[in-house]
Amino acid sequence: MLLFGALATADATNESNVLVITASNTEQNQLLVCDDSDRLIQTTSTQGQGGVGGNAGLVAAHGQLSAAVDFGSKSVAVFQRGGKGFQFRQLIPTFSSSVSDAFGHAIPTLSEPLIVESHRIYGSHVNGNPDGVVTLIKADGSAAQVRVLNQQLFVTEKSGAIETSNLLDDGSVSGIPNLVQNIPKSLDTPFGLVTRGNNAYVTIAHADEISLVRNGTVLASDVTPLDAEFRGTAALLQLRV
Repeated sequence: MLLFGALATADATNESNVLVITASNTEQNQLLVCDDSDRLIQTTSTQGQGGVGGNAGLVAAHGQLSAAVDFGSKSVAVFQRGGKGFQFRQLIPTFSSSVSDAFGHAIPTLSEPLIVESHRIYGSHVNGNPDGVVTLIKADGSAAQVRVLNQQLFVTEKSGAIETSNLLDDGSVSGIPNLVQNIPKSLDTPFGLVTRGNNAYVTIAHADEISLVRNGTVLASDVTPLDAEFRGTAALLQLRV
């Protein structure tokens, strides 16, 4: 069974080579790789433990690299694409049990429940020591997903907040986070998160809605067409928005 369907595409510039990746999120965590026909073509150990709940953003992909969260062992596994699959490269320790990761110039890794940390990328190697750490404002343990948009990092928190943090030119996270404004009180469970262009799109659990965030403010919210099976998650959203 595939748990917490956080999905990412790799090498999307070549449609014939598109791969979809997720993680098993089991005690012996595995990176699961599917082709564009939904056929499982590879199962590779992350060398860590899964176990995260709440539809966290388990995997991220950018260029030839991908990363998978090992919640139970406080680490993030980094893989590099080779041919039709991915090869394990290294294990990055995190301060606490991570729930989501994302690629920018660095890998900002959301570590539940208090902080966001970033790790520099040098080619295909990721520095095991963080180059930036930021403490979330709400920091109540409800953090769900993290994504990069331009020079900012977005974090959703299921207890009713979306936070942004600045990224320096080298991609490291820095400064004091800001709370996104104008979140409707009736839509108080930000969950899945996708960034495109200058916008962030946030799924709102239990409300069947997607909120548009730009320049630190929710501009609009609208009903999502997602089937009930996927409501409140970013599983389908990350592939189709």
